[in-house]
Amino acid sequence: MPAIGYVAAQDNGTFKGQLKTISIREDIIIAANPRKTSDVQPDYRVYVGDVEIGAGWNRRSEASGRDYVSLSFAAPEFGPRRLYANLVRAAGEKRDDRFAILWNPAD
Repeated sequence: MPAIGYVAAQDNGTFKGQLKTISIREDIIIAANPRKTSDVQPDYRVYVGDVEIGAGWNRRSEASGRDYVSLSFAAPEFGPRRLYANLVRAAGEKRDDRFAILWNPAD
């Protein structure tokens, strides 16, 4: 899966970085959802500026047992379909706070 962005974990539990595709290069914030009251609600909200463009859910890989965040993005720039990605520790990265946004094609 190709990386479409990188973010850094912040001390307050949010992630800040950039979402990058061929036509999009935007600063994003992945922030904990303070209003979560049930398992179906997202653990995170994804923002570009003050505009919410997505959400994320904490997951655990059945194969590796590693934790990751399953992300879903929706914005006019993405067209009529959602963009799916996973937030994982960046491979080969020496910094523990650096994470990759890996595109997860739906089909």
